Amino acid sequence: MAKRDYYEILGVNKNAAEDEIKKAYRKLAIKYHPDKNPDDKAAEEKFKEAAEAYEVLSNAEKRQRYDQFGHAGVGGNAGGGYGGGMNMDDIFSQFGDIFGGAFGGFGGGGGSRGGRRVNRGSNLRIKVKLNLSEIANGVEKKLKVNKQVSCHTCGGSGAKNGQYDTCRVCNGTGVHTRVQQTILGAMQTQTTCSSCHGEGRIVKDKCNTCHGDGIVRGEEVITINIPAGVADGMQLSMSGKGNAAPRGGINGDLLILVEEEEHPELKREGSHLIYNLHISIPDAILGKQVEIPTIDSKAKIKVEPGTQSGKVLRLKGKGLPDVNSYGRGDLLVEINVYTPTSLNADEKKIMEQLQQSKNFQPNPSKREKGFFDRMKEYFD
Repeated sequence: MAKRDYYEILGVNKNAAEDEIKKAYRKLAIKYHPDKNPDDKAAEEKFKEAAEAYEVLSNAEKRQRYDQFGHAGVGGNAGGGYGGGMNMDDIFSQFGDIFGGAFGGFGGGGGSRGGRRVNRGSNLRIKVKLNLSEIANGVEKKLKVNKQVSCHTCGGSGAKNGQYDTCRVCNGTGVHTRVQQTILGAMQTQTTCSSCHGEGRIVKDKCNTCHGDGIVRGEEVITINIPAGVADGMQLSMSGKGNAAPRGGINGDLLILVEEEEHPELKREGSHLIYNLHISIPDAILGKQVEIPTIDSKAKIKVEPGTQSGKVLRLKGKGLPDVNSYGRGDLLVEINVYTPTSLNADEKKIMEQLQQSKNFQPNPSKREKGFFDRMKEYFD
């Protein structure tokens, strides 16, 4: 099922300010919160859908990629459903920013979610080089990535035998709560527990392998599905494939930077491709069938008799697909008539004879437009 537009989900326009986006998400989060809608799968999906939209649009870098490349720019091509790999803990970890430290959810279930801190792994950035054929067709890449992984000895818990003690300072809540009387009434504030760093628990006996961190240095083979039509400098995202988090938290994201390898004959302009075809003066006069390169093979085109230098032929649909599935570009063939720089005696004599012919004199009134004027219609 195709994903809905993130702006549509939050009910804001594409020029919406950060405060407007936050306000729209807050309204939806309250409306569809699981504690207000118990056992309502439809509400839960809308809750996750809104969380994913906010997670992208509240981040300036992700929002820019989304505006430019759509869902593919923020990892929208991977997996199905909403949430982008986010689980409930991941979603509720946003609430400190949205509702403030005093937000405790709705009912008993929300309070525990709003208190204990969930560790998050750092994002990881890699570069992937792609040739023109891979960009045109999309490609699956399997890459061995060096990263922080969960400790195999303790299963990522950081604790020997998986045992923890409840933090005695915060009694397992992960926060210190303080109530102050103000002219507006009682105001409750929360700060992260300095003893357990917000986790609400303390490792009883540290793992000998990871020394209580729950993570070690390792490597993972990751399968990356690159959609067709990506461009140089585009950044894709895979949720949860970055560095592992300490003690079983939420993994960071894997950010994939696309590097496009230059094609030896074809030049890219957006979704269009350009090929410079050089022909001789006799071929331009008499016409000829020639073979030109395309992305994956060859194509034959006919150069009509009397073709002028700078003329552009268009092979419709022979360019690159749009990354957002908005059709396919064209292959534009610019014809350049080659003028020899040296002639032998016989050739020079022939050219001198042709020079006297009226058919070989240029007619400015019938001269075609320049190459860049004709190209303008394709790129405007």
